[in-house]
Amino acid sequence: MHRIYLSPPHLGKLEQEYVQEAFDSNWIAPAGPYIDAFENEFAGYIGVKYAAALSSGTAALHLALKILGIKEGDAVYCSDLTFAASANVIRYERANPVFIDVDPETWNMNPDLLALSLRKAAMENQLPKAVIAVNLYGQSADYDPIQRVCHQYRVPLIEDAAESLGATYKGKQTGNFGDLAVFSFNGNKIITTSGGGMLVSNTKDYIDQARFLSTEAKDPAPHYEHSQLGYNYRMSNVLAGIGRGQLTVLNHHIEARRLIFQRYYDALTRYDGVDFMPEAPYGRSTRWLTTLTVDPEQAGCNRTDIIKALQRQDIEARPVWKPMHLQPLYKEFKFMTFENGESISGQLFNNGLCLPSGSNLSKEDQDRVINTVQDCLKG
Repeated sequence: MHRIYLSPPHLGKLEQEYVQEAFDSNWIAPAGPYIDAFENEFAGYIGVKYAAALSSGTAALHLALKILGIKEGDAVYCSDLTFAASANVIRYERANPVFIDVDPETWNMNPDLLALSLRKAAMENQLPKAVIAVNLYGQSADYDPIQRVCHQYRVPLIEDAAESLGATYKGKQTGNFGDLAVFSFNGNKIITTSGGGMLVSNTKDYIDQARFLSTEAKDPAPHYEHSQLGYNYRMSNVLAGIGRGQLTVLNHHIEARRLIFQRYYDALTRYDGVDFMPEAPYGRSTRWLTTLTVDPEQAGCNRTDIIKALQRQDIEARPVWKPMHLQPLYKEFKFMTFENGESISGQLFNNGLCLPSGSNLSKEDQDRVINTVQDCLKG
């Protein structure tokens, strides 16, 4: 049996052609025509005015904080159920994350809890300097109330759309709802440049700053002159060529992943204790990863049993993200939840798992996954 991966790259011939052209033209540095073209094509797809192609989504998040002037000791609110990069960039600047629990109906930042936390912070004169709202597993957060409360307290909003390229919120592409928004093209994302990211905004000055800071902040001069701290965060022309090719098949990848989700849903939702991540009524998820929870009391097995059964069949599966407030690195930082007991994000972590969801996953491989999970549930 061959190994089935969780979310492998899915590349085609067009990407190879662009890369070959980059080699033939000798444009392989972090400069060149493919970078400009990729930025313009990406911004056009999202529906924003400006975009900067960078070395990773993490680099894009870090620059977003730099551009907004986050400094040591500042508070930054962040979704609790997310990959560590969303929080790590806050610590890069020695700022202090405050983690906001999620809504069980969307698995994204709870807007009511955010509003309550900001109201309390305002009364104590301790408002954060930014909010990072994460779009989880291909689904948008609920941005109308999030934008409204951020605007009320004049707190800038960063949209972490690393996992949601192609998803929509009320008919608009994700990436349109923050002062700045961030995307990732890591190898496991819905489209990939092997590594890479994009920072987008409708504010030209923000993206101009990003380009300046991402190329070591070189001042205009015939020699290397530096008056600000810069970073080597620019995307290469070769990777931008891959991105251009990948962008042409993004919609196909979305439809493929949604069909895979539907096959899993149809096959597994009949079992007691199995619940899939809901699709919020306000938007359309890409189903970047198919995620579900398993109640061990009802199902007769737990999520770890299923992951181990899949591993025995050489199938990669993982728990959902471990919440940031449960990470040893962040145990000393504030966590906001409505619950007196266990957090919603903690419950999702304890019972949640991700199934293989690659857009090139064959029906035969899907059946291998389904049969293994079913055997465990029948157990």
